[in-house]
Amino acid sequence: MSDHDVLITGIGMVSCLGEGVDAHWSAIASGNQQPVLETERFKPYTIHPLPEMDWGLQIPKRGDQRQMETWQRLGTYAAGMALDDAGFKDDEQACATMDMIVAAAGGERDVAVDSAILEAARERTDLDVLLNEKLTTELRPTLFLAQLSNLLAGNISIVHKVTGSSNTFMGEEGAGIAAIQTAAARIRSGQSTHVLVGASFQTEHPDMLLGYELGGYLERAGWRPLWQRHPGQGGGVVTGSAGVFLVLESRTHAEARGRKAYAVIRDVVSAYADRTAGVLSSDLDVMLDALLQEPRPILAFSGASGAHEPTREEWAALEKRGIAARGFSALTGHVKEAQFPLAVALAALSISHGAAIPPLDADRETAFDAVPDVVLATTVGYHRSEGAALLARA
Repeated sequence: MSDHDVLITGIGMVSCLGEGVDAHWSAIASGNQQPVLETERFKPYTIHPLPEMDWGLQIPKRGDQRQMETWQRLGTYAAGMALDDAGFKDDEQACATMDMIVAAAGGERDVAVDSAILEAARERTDLDVLLNEKLTTELRPTLFLAQLSNLLAGNISIVHKVTGSSNTFMGEEGAGIAAIQTAAARIRSGQSTHVLVGASFQTEHPDMLLGYELGGYLERAGWRPLWQRHPGQGGGVVTGSAGVFLVLESRTHAEARGRKAYAVIRDVVSAYADRTAGVLSSDLDVMLDALLQEPRPILAFSGASGAHEPTREEWAALEKRGIAARGFSALTGHVKEAQFPLAVALAALSISHGAAIPPLDADRETAFDAVPDVVLATTVGYHRSEGAALLARA
């Protein structure tokens, strides 16, 4: 035990399963939660949609809500929930010294303008002139601001008064892994005492799905259990929307204010395997060996995306170690930047409740009968980046 242990003292989360830790724990621990799906709006693709949201609960000013795109509202909302959960929401002094690390992508494109440009380009040859015309007449200047990745952190600072240092990472799942890893490292080294860290992803927009489909990653055969998606029915990924933020604190800082923790993050490891060289399997072995140095039953909250090769490799790496995997994307969908924060949050809930959850795929996942004092959280990116964290009872 160390004064610089990394404690999780607040969790804010929104997904198709609902809002907050209680809704998510009830859903995943029930053993009979059916996936929440939207099958018509983006046919032939299936998504896991957000629930109905009252944004005013965490973003009181309508003006603030209006100038954010949905992914920014989602992240700002989840950040507010995490601050509430940790008891920081009304502590302006603590928020003023709180560091923030965010994983975010670019914003949502204006699909109507894109479509108009493509339609006009079919009848004109002066494409340079056409683009200049559209840039000056069709695009709103505020659209560019709404698309900046670091505007999520900016909005959190404005709405929730979190005004310590701020860093934003980009790069899909790798950004979420780097955000958690960096936040934990800052606390462990004494650079930070309390950090707000997390991400958001909104899939309910055509250009968000386009990014996956250009690589052939999206499942085309509706929904199937995560570990049972096969080539020939699409790429295996069913996406979702989520906002997930955590408050991390040093043990000294949390104990000084009498705050109970969900769990402690023992370590976070990451890799960036060259998948064309076939080294993903060996990189996963190195990562897991670095974390799992004590022989014991292990429960893992796997952020496997469903993409065929990386999902197959992750399953093999977990199975050969006898690790009981829970592929939560079966219920939440793949949520890109928020995937690793979500894995860590669910692992922390399992530890704090002192209970495992039932298999989410009864045909593939195995029961876990021990008390989960140590839990693994993993994410193997659908295209690149791998990460894992080991959490323990605080």
